[in-house]
Amino acid sequence: MRYGEGDRESEHVEDRRGRGGGMRMPIGGRGGIGLGWLLLIGVVCLMLGINPLTFLAGSGSLQPPDMPRPERQSRGPDLPGLPGQPGVGRSSDEMARFVSRVLADNEDVWERVFKGAGRQYQKPTLVLFSGATPTACGPGQSAMGPFYCPLDRKIYVDLRFYDDLKRRFGAGGDFAQAYVIAHEIGHHVQTLLGIAQAVQERKQQARGEAEANALQVRMELQADCFAGVWASLNEQVRSRLEPGDIEEGLNAAAAIGDDMIQRRTQGYIVPDAFTHGTSAQRVRWFRHGLETGQVQACDTFSPREP
Repeated sequence: MRYGEGDRESEHVEDRRGRGGGMRMPIGGRGGIGLGWLLLIGVVCLMLGINPLTFLAGSGSLQPPDMPRPERQSRGPDLPGLPGQPGVGRSSDEMARFVSRVLADNEDVWERVFKGAGRQYQKPTLVLFSGATPTACGPGQSAMGPFYCPLDRKIYVDLRFYDDLKRRFGAGGDFAQAYVIAHEIGHHVQTLLGIAQAVQERKQQARGEAEANALQVRMELQADCFAGVWASLNEQVRSRLEPGDIEEGLNAAAAIGDDMIQRRTQGYIVPDAFTHGTSAQRVRWFRHGLETGQVQACDTFSPREP
């Protein structure tokens, strides 16, 4: 992708890299919590359905039992094995500038789209973290991959995800990285349009996990389509694309399909457990958004098969 020193970087980036992943409560001693308080906390946690050990160990935030956790809202593929808490080096700083510019381009495109529809676009915040971080949806961890939390309207990314995506899944390249950010912003657009809430309500009425997962797949495929719409409209105005960029995006979409990940991680596929769509579905909907450049074209919920 074509970016230079004069290109705008978004102001809506929160850098938490190098910080601890949560809060811890002192127990005993000066400033600590006495046994009586521990018992009281334990009783309250059990009444609320919360594991008191998780609370005391410092998960970063408390969450009611019926609150969707971030990985149930939107997330990248589970990529276990990411190391914890690295330092922030030059390469990661360059990557931070790149994703900040991608975020800025997304802001410009979606502001224009929403304005054309007579609405106001509310910009999300991109949070860079390492290892683990608290979110309004619950504890966020690197192994979850990039994810969007609708409760605080923030996108969470551990930049080491891109190294793992390239090394383990063969999906490298700067446009592949931009596609991941654009996909999560697609979930933000769904939140602003009320789609996310409607899907969540339908999932709560679903007859079993398989039906709920099928709804989630359609949600993820729409976010892929929105990412394609962004890439199309951004190219019309900014001319960012270079030879091979589209192939990088399509390769990334294919690499993180549910069927591909299940084959790699467990050796077989379980379609009822899909939550993001197959490689073919993700490629098709990303390409559809890219070729049409229209939000209206991203209706993944009407077709009998997405």
